[in-house]
Amino acid sequence: MLLLATIDILGRRLEEGEIFNKNNRGILMADEIFENPRLAYIYDPFDPDRSDLDAYESIVNEFGANSVLDIGCGTGTFACRLAAKGIEVIGLDPAKASLKVAKSKQWSDRVTWIHGTALDLPSLKVDLVTMTANVAQVFLTDEEWNDTLLAIKRVLRPGGILAFETRKPEAQAWLNWNKTNTYKRVDIPKCGIVTGWVDVYDVRDSLVSFRWTYTFENDGATIMSDSKLRFRNLKEITQSLKEVGLSVEDVREAPDRLGREYVFIAHRPD
Repeated sequence: MLLLATIDILGRRLEEGEIFNKNNRGILMADEIFENPRLAYIYDPFDPDRSDLDAYESIVNEFGANSVLDIGCGTGTFACRLAAKGIEVIGLDPAKASLKVAKSKQWSDRVTWIHGTALDLPSLKVDLVTMTANVAQVFLTDEEWNDTLLAIKRVLRPGGILAFETRKPEAQAWLNWNKTNTYKRVDIPKCGIVTGWVDVYDVRDSLVSFRWTYTFENDGATIMSDSKLRFRNLKEITQSLKEVGLSVEDVREAPDRLGREYVFIAHRPD
């Protein structure tokens, strides 16, 4: 039976490709880069190389997962990629503009899209949960991170897998987050030429704050988006998983960022 067919929301089935919006935990927060429609539209053209997802697809295959929840799915690249292979996929994200982009992609009609956070998830069970890119680092407080891990544990089947990556704080990746290293000028269909870059403006303990700046040459508009990430170390992450009852199975290197990131593989005990 398809996973989609087992989900019942407010007394009715959720159709394939439909966006479910449930906000019973307060206001959904998403950075401007994901929530602003103009920025969501240009997100993929500014980051076209998603070879980082190869490792996650390998993990799906390694554990034989038939159903996957992608938390922080953004514009849906990974979710649609899995759906094309016949995997049952749920894409979850708090940014409605990003989900709109996701729904425009091929294979998006085979994905269940949920507008919200892990705390908003309906009753469901999956084989594997992923948090790709920087998703695991957007949870700034210990409480947010703990609550998210508990929500993930709740939706994992016994023996289910959680796979996510996080940047190693000792690698200090943020030292290269400046206009000199990140400036791009991209010609985007239906949009024209857009320039963009990122600058770090504050580093405090394990929190790094940075600002994306985009200028649209067709109308001269400049849009900025502020973001903040938490850089947890290996011990902190391992302990946090243990505290919610998730067992660390492996800690790997990210193939596309050797020496710079951890890839955690944890599972819910039977």
